Amino acid sequence: MGSFNTSFGEGFILVGFSDWPQLELILFVFISIFYSLTLFGNTTIIALSQLDPRLHTPMYFFLCHLSFLDLCYTTSTVPQLLINLSGIDRTISYGGCVAQLFIVLALGSIESMLLVVMAFDRYAAVCRPLHYTTIMHPLLCLSLAIAAWVGGLVNSLIQTSLMMAMPLCGLHYLNHFFCEMPVFLKLACEDTGGTEAKMFVARAIILVFPAALILGSYAHIVRAVLRIKSMAGRRKAFGTCGSHLLVVSLFYGSTIYTYLQPTGSYSEGKGKFVALFYTIITPMFNPLIYTLRNKDVKGALKKILGRGRNSG
Repeated sequence: MGSFNTSFGEGFILVGFSDWPQLELILFVFISIFYSLTLFGNTTIIALSQLDPRLHTPMYFFLCHLSFLDLCYTTSTVPQLLINLSGIDRTISYGGCVAQLFIVLALGSIESMLLVVMAFDRYAAVCRPLHYTTIMHPLLCLSLAIAAWVGGLVNSLIQTSLMMAMPLCGLHYLNHFFCEMPVFLKLACEDTGGTEAKMFVARAIILVFPAALILGSYAHIVRAVLRIKSMAGRRKAFGTCGSHLLVVSLFYGSTIYTYLQPTGSYSEGKGKFVALFYTIITPMFNPLIYTLRNKDVKGALKKILGRGRNSG
């Protein structure tokens, strides 16, 4: 079969969940609800962090970046998925597919690096409380955020470039609801061992290394918390870190499953459902996890709502 990735005129058909027709209506309803909650929750976090001076801290500075990433991440895939589920249009151009691949990889990579930065922030807050404001000064916070964005974009550029250089063969069907790397690798014409090995190393660096750093930082945090004598102090310390650790578990668990398994053993059927988890479920839960477990955010929300009622 001839390769076709040199022709930008030819696109792909995204199979989506058309092989599960009985699920399409149910998925459409639930995903529409989850997407609306994601937009509302993450926009609320960003707005509160800007409006309430008490939330002008490093933790909420990074949380704003996380919420913005989640908004972009879901918007890069979910609207197209909803159109796909409705059966209106299942096609995507080659250029659109490559652009989506780059955007999704970039946003996922940035989030992976940002979660490391947030773990460092919690480490400084719990293990170095007296020096916290000195360590996490605004310039360092800005530098860390920029490093996460630049690192994620560079990683995505490398992987997307390697993917575009590979000749693709066969039918123009992608058994997924968006253009994702493991599905693209399934379409490769020839032995992709060399290229796949390079891409695997890039993915491992952006996923395994940050996950190891986060686990290391939390080992230090647990040790420091156990030295706190008062139960109230321990509860507060675990509360501030528990939400972040839950976000980390949700994100890394699903992405490592998808991106760090050999192409030959990757199941497209299972992959679609796992992808639903990290493209829709996790971004929806992030604001809920942070707000429900955090008194500062709940206090800021009450304050803003109270001010709105008073002005009304």
